[in-house]
Order: sequence, then C-alpha cells, then structure tokens
Amino acid sequence: MGSLHAWADLPSQLQTAVPKLNILLQKDAQFQAFANTPEITSPITFGIKAAGSDSSVLFTVNPKEGVATTGSYQKAIFTLSALPEQWEEFFKPVPAMPYQSYWGMFGMNIKQKGIEILGDQLAFNKYSHFWRRALEILHDAHCGPMPEDKQPEVDEDHIVGRYVRITAPIWGTCKVFYEQSGEGKQDIVFCHTAGSDSRQYHGVMNHPEMRKRCNMVAFDLPGHGRSFPSTAYFPGAHTNTEDAYVGTITAVVKALKLNKPIVCGASMAGQVCLAVAIRADEVGAGGTIPLQGSDHLDMERQFHDRSPNVNQSLYNPEWIYGMMCPTAPLVNRQLIWHLYSAQAYGIFHGDLDFYFGGWDGRSRVGKIDTKKCPVFMLTGEYDWSNTPEMAQKTCDKIPGAKHKAMPELGHFPATENPAKFVPHLLEAIGHIQRTRE
Repeated sequence: MGSLHAWADLPSQLQTAVPKLNILLQKDAQFQAFANTPEITSPITFGIKAAGSDSSVLFTVNPKEGVATTGSYQKAIFTLSALPEQWEEFFKPVPAMPYQSYWGMFGMNIKQKGIEILGDQLAFNKYSHFWRRALEILHDAHCGPMPEDKQPEVDEDHIVGRYVRITAPIWGTCKVFYEQSGEGKQDIVFCHTAGSDSRQYHGVMNHPEMRKRCNMVAFDLPGHGRSFPSTAYFPGAHTNTEDAYVGTITAVVKALKLNKPIVCGASMAGQVCLAVAIRADEVGAGGTIPLQGSDHLDMERQFHDRSPNVNQSLYNPEWIYGMMCPTAPLVNRQLIWHLYSAQAYGIFHGDLDFYFGGWDGRSRVGKIDTKKCPVFMLTGEYDWSNTPEMAQKTCDKIPGAKHKAMPELGHFPATENPAKFVPHLLEAIGHIQRTRE
C-alpha cells in the first residue's frame, strides 16, 4: 500500500499559511469591498479540501470581515474539493494552466476527474467572489505574492469615439458606438469578447507602433458597452448568431468605408473571425486574426449568468476572471472584471448562444481562401476554454493558415498584457500583408 500524497491533508500542508491568511483577509481591500454589505445577515462558511479527506480549510465571511480556520468540511455550506495532486499544482508559486484558478480546474469543455463541489451548489455560485478571492489570498499566504508584470502609465490617449447607425440581421437598425486610433494605411477592426465591449483594446489602440502602422477601429455590438440596445426584442432576450455578428461587422466596414480590413477578435470574436474568413467577399475583409478561436466548441451550458437567484454583475466577471495569466498586470485583470460586471442582464448568456455550439465551422473552414483572406490564429496558453491545441486543430484544416501559441497570455490577450500581445499581433499583420501582396 503506497503512502498518502503530501497534499492529501490540506490543513497540514497549509498550517503556516492559515494564520497569515487571517491577517491578510483583514487587510485585503478587494475582500473588504466584497464583504462590506449589511446584507450578509448570517455567517457564510465554505471550505476547501482534498478528495477523500474530512479535514478542510474553512473560511467564514461576516459583514466586513473574513476568518480562516481548519476543521471538518461538514461545517461548511459548500466545499471545493480536488485531488491532492491538483491542489499541489494550484499552490505552486506560478501555476500552469488550468490551475491558475479553481474555475479552470473545474473546467468547461475540459473536465478533470476529482474536481467536485460538495454541498449547496447555488451558494457556490452566489458566493464565487468570496471563495475566489479567499483562494488567491491563501495562495499568496503560502507562496508569497504572485509575480506581476508591470506596465507604464499612459499620459496621453489617442482614441476618439462616436456613433454610427447600422442595420444588422436579427438586431435590426441600431445606434452603435465605435472608437478609432492610428494613422497607418492598414485598416483593422477589433471585435470584443462575449458579454464585454471594445474598451478591451485600448492598450493596443494606444500602442505607438500599432498607431503608426494601422488605422484601428473597435466597436461595441448592439446592447453592449456604450452601444444602444436592439429595439427588435425586449431586455433580457438578447441572443447572438453567426448571421447577426457577421452582418454587424459587414455593416460597420461599409459605413466607415474601410478598405479590405483585417478583422481581429478573441473568444466568440475569434470564432466570428473564422466566419468572416469564410464569408470574406460578403464582408469585404482582407484577412483575419482569430484570437482564442476554433471551428466549434461543444460544452455544457449553465444558467447562473441568467438567473434571478445569482447576482450577474458578481458572477459573470468571476466566472471568466481565472481565464487570464495570473502574472498579467493587476490593473488589466481588474479592467476585465469591471467590463464583465458592467453589461446588461442576459447579454453575456445570449452571446454564449453563439460561442457554445451556435458557431460550427467544422465543415466549412477548409474552404477558406487564404490567398484572398489570409488567416493567422493566435492563442494565449493560459486559456482553458479554448486551448492552443484546439486552435491548432482548426488551423490544420485551413490550407495556408498559420497558428501561434502565446506564452504568458490567456483568454483576453489584448487586454491582459498589451506589451506582450502586440509583437504577436504585428507578426500576424505582417504575414497577412505579405500574403496578400
């Protein structure tokens, strides 16, 4: 009979970290901001433990305070359980994907054995902001502060914005907000991720080399960010389809009189970039750069992002927060959290109608003419929803397409770390221009 894994008893492994955690919880501005509400009328206790063990680290949240102890997981409302070797990966100084977050361990389309939520499933989702931040602080208490990339403050902004009226399938006539920067000859259109808006691209659109080489346009889809909602349906009824999304991009390209623009976007926008390449003549596109994209994602839907029992403005940003590289500048990760907390009810879920199975290019991507519309795919290695391996399999189906994995970037590469992303982007733009010539 083999000896027990060292991480089979979490309190034992974390015995010096738990006292530190109690001190850090009282000082942590993010945890205090979450806990600062009189609506916590009774203590919220949750735990983490290794599978097969009763012993757990317990967190109790009271108004304006959090306390950590050890004890039986049965004292908790819900418990985050994982195999000992999975917790060992999570508590490394800089975890590898998908161990940078428990959401990543829990998985979407990539499921790991041994990950299990014990107890009240609704409470696990309602209080995701508490357990996520408590786990981050516990990680720092055990390993020391997570290394963080630095970026200089921007003193001058070069982005201007205005509105344009367009007509799109499903959504009808809409008042859409777009931003522009740059003086270069190459037109490029940036498309945002599901449930977000084009502020994701400000770091790229202010980059001096990008401004020199490109005329950059980024727009908010109808009902997103600063764009007005569709009048074709009532609040909460938003959905997204290939025709609606491609039709909107086409309308923006024509309204702004762009000349064979490159279309670039991440996540659902990475997928629509593949759709744009298939329909390049219709859109007027001269190349695409799909980020975090593939020809199809088949994963189980969940409805906590459109639930009357879960606060969407807390749940949605928490669900995607762990898709980023943990060493990306904190200000950028907080921006992603903010953008996902800021959208209207049902927008994120409706976009995922397209991302989770609504888009299926498996039988069509092989027909893309990459001489007319070159395709250069880029994938952040820290993304556990659309991995580099998935993107590469899609790329292999497209004659003449290229793909590159990007270290130290995740699901939102343009926002997480523009300084690390832009060199990859410029390489892709260069390839597209040379191929078209």
